[in-house]
Amino acid sequence: MSTLRFALAQFDFPVGDVAGNARRMRELASQARDGGAALVAFPEQSLCGYPAEDLLLRPGFLAACTDQLASLARGIGGIAAVAGHPDSQGEVYNAASVLRDGGIALTYRKQALPNYTVFDEKRYFRRGSDTCVFECEGVRIGLLVCEDIWEAEPAAHAAAAGAELLLVINASPYDIRQQATRERLLGERARDNRVPIAYVNTIGGQDDLLFDGASLLVGADGRVTARAPSFVEALLFAEFDTETRTLQALSWPGCGDTREEAVVYAGLVRGVRDYVHKNGFSDVLLGLSGGIDSALTLAIAVDALGPQHVTAVMLPSRYTSELSLREARAQAQTLGVRYLDLPIEPAFEALARTLASVPGGDTLADITAQNLQSRARGVLLMALSNQTGALLLSTGNKSEMAVGYATLYGDMCGAYAPLKDCYKTLVYRLARWRNEAGLGLRRQDAGANIGVADGPKGEPLKRRVSRAPGLGESIGEVIPGAVMGRAPSAELRANQTDQDSLPPYDVLDAILERCIEGAQSREEIVAAGFDADTVQRVMQMVYAAEFKRRQSAPGPRVSTCAFGRERRYPITDAWR
Repeated sequence: MSTLRFALAQFDFPVGDVAGNARRMRELASQARDGGAALVAFPEQSLCGYPAEDLLLRPGFLAACTDQLASLARGIGGIAAVAGHPDSQGEVYNAASVLRDGGIALTYRKQALPNYTVFDEKRYFRRGSDTCVFECEGVRIGLLVCEDIWEAEPAAHAAAAGAELLLVINASPYDIRQQATRERLLGERARDNRVPIAYVNTIGGQDDLLFDGASLLVGADGRVTARAPSFVEALLFAEFDTETRTLQALSWPGCGDTREEAVVYAGLVRGVRDYVHKNGFSDVLLGLSGGIDSALTLAIAVDALGPQHVTAVMLPSRYTSELSLREARAQAQTLGVRYLDLPIEPAFEALARTLASVPGGDTLADITAQNLQSRARGVLLMALSNQTGALLLSTGNKSEMAVGYATLYGDMCGAYAPLKDCYKTLVYRLARWRNEAGLGLRRQDAGANIGVADGPKGEPLKRRVSRAPGLGESIGEVIPGAVMGRAPSAELRANQTDQDSLPPYDVLDAILERCIEGAQSREEIVAAGFDADTVQRVMQMVYAAEFKRRQSAPGPRVSTCAFGRERRYPITDAWR
């Protein structure tokens, strides 16, 4: 029996860091060679990062990619490598090259270019047309790039050309349904062509996209034989048996908790960490209100960066409840973050006095007074960001962004919004999961599930843990129960709750999902059993809030239709 040992490099290759990515690919190729692999495969566009967007329109960027690819080929020895990169030959192609013996043995050009949801590849790339089957250690390998496997022809042509194994390199963004869809699709392609598939995906946060890795081995019968964890970097070794034509994973890391909440939470943590660090920051701050959204955002920030890099700011007004003050302070102490208390009343009164000099400004309308409080908070938070150099996180959720229940230049202030694509009902599910994950788990076990950051010098987080018999250090409840159980409120006027202005969140979110993710009409949503007046009101708010969303901070995409690059509606729009 003979086997081909190969490695799949499920790693983060940041956009634009061409030299750094090439250096990391050389290092990983050496590790794969030392582990006995004859071939290592890197993800789609790994040399320049994905998506490079309009960097691909710059000749200097393309020239740097060409130079670094040649340098990478010269620097890899004793192993073959498949590297993703832009190929500029007058036209630009999304390509994968086989590197060996110090040179570029062959280059394959992606045939299927996606131009839907978050993808815009036809803006940048031309379509390839040739099938690629290359040989490594006597095994004929068909090479495909991401979208190629989503169409039937490229895989069928590779199999017809004699491929015994399909190798697919990917930059496939995460959403809550994507992994199940990938597995079903790969199973169909493997069965249809009676060829096993090795699927490697990139990992990391890139602006509003998350890449989850979750690489796969799929047998010729369509069954998944190995799954890599989501949002965890790993060099994944595997073997292909040339006689039985089967794939076997070699000591892949476990997937941990694969529930939806666990994977979404891990993605949010990864998104915050990568956005902060890749943009040259080390610290963040956020407004901690005593509500569920800011409480969850604080937990995510601490898990992503460590408590020493997070500042929580309470900005109480005359309407802030004692519960909010107490629970915000308690959570900050539990998580061990810096906590500031900055009352906004002096700023609010000064702004109100200034407005009093304007005709009619001596008596503020209710909505004006509410927004003025929120904007006073925004001014102070942005000033703290300027003063300290910490990046400001916005704490709003998708339900609020959908209907415009947020104040432009107020609570919408921030450079990154971790919960931007999470409906309020999902926020509660994530908060419950995070509390459960932190109870009765050893520190290292919790870290495997949520990717928590270490404290200073790599030490475990000390101030937020307690001792549990037989378990060592276990993480306590990080989101206070009182915050979980209270009625949501902006606390911008007396006795206010969100439901004064909005339907109950379970109803609101159900309507929003049908409207946004499902693209259903008013009539279709009403036919599903929802009150006609409520549906009309919600949809009107969605369309009217487009101008706010255009000015909102980016945030990690976790749904099948996120605001931003994926859902692009006109601001001025008479269609209803």
